[in-house]
Amino acid sequence: MERLTALEITTRVLAQFTPVWIGLVVILTLSFMFRKRLGLYGKLLGSPIGTAGLVLVLFWVLTAIFADLIATMDPLTQISGMKNKKPGWPVSGMEGHWYLLGGDNLARDVFSRMVKGSQIVLAIAPAATIFAFMVGVTLGLPSGYYGGKLDTSLSFLANLVLAFPVILLFFLLVTPEIRSTGVPLWLAGVLFLFPIIFFCMLFYSRFREQPNKLAIYLSVTLVLGFWAYSGLAFNKDPLGVFYMDPNLLNIFVAVVFVNSPTVFRIVRGLTIDIKTRDYVAAAQTRGEMPWYIMLWEVLPNARGPLIVDFCLRIGYTTILLGTLGFFGLGVTPESPDWGMTINEGRKLLAAYPHPAFPPTIALMSLVLGLNLLADGLREESLKD
Repeated sequence: MERLTALEITTRVLAQFTPVWIGLVVILTLSFMFRKRLGLYGKLLGSPIGTAGLVLVLFWVLTAIFADLIATMDPLTQISGMKNKKPGWPVSGMEGHWYLLGGDNLARDVFSRMVKGSQIVLAIAPAATIFAFMVGVTLGLPSGYYGGKLDTSLSFLANLVLAFPVILLFFLLVTPEIRSTGVPLWLAGVLFLFPIIFFCMLFYSRFREQPNKLAIYLSVTLVLGFWAYSGLAFNKDPLGVFYMDPNLLNIFVAVVFVNSPTVFRIVRGLTIDIKTRDYVAAAQTRGEMPWYIMLWEVLPNARGPLIVDFCLRIGYTTILLGTLGFFGLGVTPESPDWGMTINEGRKLLAAYPHPAFPPTIALMSLVLGLNLLADGLREESLKD
């Protein structure tokens, strides 16, 4: 077999992403058809910047979902004779197969590693950001609403964490030496409680006058919550449904711990502003409990800035995960993590530039999409 030309490489790469193109067409078509019923998301489609960001983000989300169909090779498989081969090189001993974007210094397929690497980023960044928001919201609402000593104490703790340089704090939290001390496990035990607390307060404040509904919601929340908590934080799930690899737990906890204080400060500031509004005073006059006012009056009216910050924070987290992988502190040494792949490729960048470029472009395009999406959401939220 002969090496593929640039046009053939481009055509085959685009063809491999066929499930993604189909998914994009279906999602965007349905979104445009029903955009008037989709609230802020529907309005986002009227913004060129927001739509461009949405397309980029959806592209990588769908790539992560269909990664097994898109990848042409196993990202960990090393094939003899394919070390540092250029893009479009035929695979030794495999008729009709090519390394579309070339081989790396360990003879692995760069294209497949780029595709599978999207799963790692999109499995950690959004989930860790959601957990960070649960912590920040649960602490930021009472801090801004009550003020006083509670606000002073929580703000001091948040500022204490924020006083450390982010990258340095990440490095400290994910190193094997810190893991051996049990600090990440202890942090997981504390931080992973906040989603349970948040949903318990959410349902209690809403249904406290409807005891039958409240009992059902609280029972489901506590059973599912502590089931997931025991498995994710301590790997004690008796059914083995919830599990997190120790190294992944280390990174996940670091992301949540570093992002939570910033979210806390944003929520606190928004709460201090919104609690002075007339509708909050009306709820207080009706005799509503403070947590009802915080969760059902203040929080919904702070959703615009929080949604924007959520998108931006996923982008920041993606960059941080790439940085950790670049310095060898990713999920596992052999994983197709984008940061780790970039680091491996840059060692031979002068002679073989092709292994480093695809994951770099992938990382850049995902973060760009998240930033554009946040800009579009900001534009539309300001119009409300």
